[in-house]
Amino acid sequence: AGGGPLLPDSVLYEIFLYLDHVDVLSAGLVCQQWHAVARDEFLWKELFYRYYRISRDVPRHPAAVSWCEEFQRLYDTIPCVEVQALREHSDQVLHLSFSHSGCLFASCSKDCTVKIWSNELDISLQHSSNMRPYNWSYTQFSQFNSDDSLLLVSGVFVGPHNSSSGEIAVISMENFTLLSRVRNKPYDVFGCWLNETNLISGNLHRIGRITSCSVLWLNNAFQGIESENVNVVKRLFKIQNLNASTIRTVMVADCSRYDSPDLLLDYEEQLAASSTSTCPVFDLGSDSEDEEAKLRQTPEPAAQELPEEGGVTAEDGLQQFFDDIMEGRVRPAMTETELETKVAELFVRNRTKPPELNLLSADSNSKTKYLIFTTGCLTYSPHQIGIKRILPHQMTTAGPVLGEERRSDEFFDSLDHVIDIHGHIIGMGLSPDHRYLYVNSRAWPRDCVISDPMQPPPIAEEIDLHVFDLKTMKEVKRALRAHRAYTPNEECFFIFLDVSKDFVASGAEDRHGYIWDRHYNICLAKLQHDNVVNSVAFSPVEQELLLTASDDTTIKVWRSPRTVRVRQARKPRPRKLLFSWLMNQKS
Repeated sequence: AGGGPLLPDSVLYEIFLYLDHVDVLSAGLVCQQWHAVARDEFLWKELFYRYYRISRDVPRHPAAVSWCEEFQRLYDTIPCVEVQALREHSDQVLHLSFSHSGCLFASCSKDCTVKIWSNELDISLQHSSNMRPYNWSYTQFSQFNSDDSLLLVSGVFVGPHNSSSGEIAVISMENFTLLSRVRNKPYDVFGCWLNETNLISGNLHRIGRITSCSVLWLNNAFQGIESENVNVVKRLFKIQNLNASTIRTVMVADCSRYDSPDLLLDYEEQLAASSTSTCPVFDLGSDSEDEEAKLRQTPEPAAQELPEEGGVTAEDGLQQFFDDIMEGRVRPAMTETELETKVAELFVRNRTKPPELNLLSADSNSKTKYLIFTTGCLTYSPHQIGIKRILPHQMTTAGPVLGEERRSDEFFDSLDHVIDIHGHIIGMGLSPDHRYLYVNSRAWPRDCVISDPMQPPPIAEEIDLHVFDLKTMKEVKRALRAHRAYTPNEECFFIFLDVSKDFVASGAEDRHGYIWDRHYNICLAKLQHDNVVNSVAFSPVEQELLLTASDDTTIKVWRSPRTVRVRQARKPRPRKLLFSWLMNQKS
């Protein structure tokens, strides 16, 4: 084969033992005779499936040239070698995010700072912003805009233990000045960029004890330009929440990228593709009092019919329900929470704008985007993923502050699609091509029944990493597993994951970060910390570089064995030892 072995003999010695017909002695002989078998594809195929314990019905990666090179890729390109530990934070590190160019990354921490790092040969701290002067308790999330000129930073306000208020700050990357601040409630909406200059935030209006309304707002990052002629904020959507649920964790998927994915996860689709292709703070609740007053008023009669009720209007259904209660016809007796939920469901039936066209329709505009968020309908813990289409004309703050004109029967917006996870969602991330959504969740018991929305079911310690195809809205592959979490429902926190072209990585509460191969669905590496790993981040231009952030206050930098060898080869050899040896020879 020439060029010597691709892998060290010690590694070959180990992996050849996985072949049934090779014993310890002959394995050593195989290593000695490596040049003769280095390109034996049948041998490499056997080795690959047995060593990584992959099912035989899983085909080779569509971009792989040979089984030999594919084994080399999984062995040599995984960022599993720790090369640097950054200790500038003084408290738990909660989140990491890279710029699109890969030249910078930001970190958020319980020490209430957001730090910006320069990703050069050795990573170094470039800037640190302390958010305590703005009455923040800590920073929790950050995201660069598409041209890396602005940084969105999300944080939590100082307040009582059960406070849910947060704020979003926009920082200029040119001179690290604070450009604007926007209220964000609840704080775990986090916020996200819609485009280069507009970001999405949330607000929450309580209607009853377990019923509320989430309003999602579009904000201009440069709010200092506000004038009587220019809007800097516009309402996007208003969605009713039942059973103490709220909208959280918003992100935007760009539909225009679907037709040229980096990696197809459906094996049949892979085969079809390969056979056809050649290769100032603004309080967004300013209208909340009026809106909440409207919600509590007796609604006006509406003409919209409900087909499922045989032509009976929602208003008639609500009146009938009240009559049944007064006359004792509702059996068994309903609890206060059940009564509130039932009334809210009946009220919203003819007060909701219908969903957009089918998300899967062929005439779907490629310029549209999806707003993706966690939500629920049974309990306060997030157990569903809501998807709402954002049309091109909605992607600017131009127009009325309250958005499009609404009829009296369109008080709320409906969701265009809902994915039920049947468990507590603790993390989400998009693939680089925005085709696939990865979701960390802790499962509920299979046949559990939720009778009280304030008492969600117990959650599993094992974390499931689900994969959904946003083009078909279906789950693909089986859930990835290996990582674990231990906190109960009421203390459960977000564990951020990240996806590169070929790999997916996630933190965990078991003091490790994890890396899986997206194509083969196998766990490739465990990355150790001294405490909970909260966040991971791949470099968008170099997937062999990974960062992990932990409660142990450190950020660890991981590179692949191949990258480490290359970097070491580039370093000039020290000359002091040679000089010392020469002096000793002379003496």
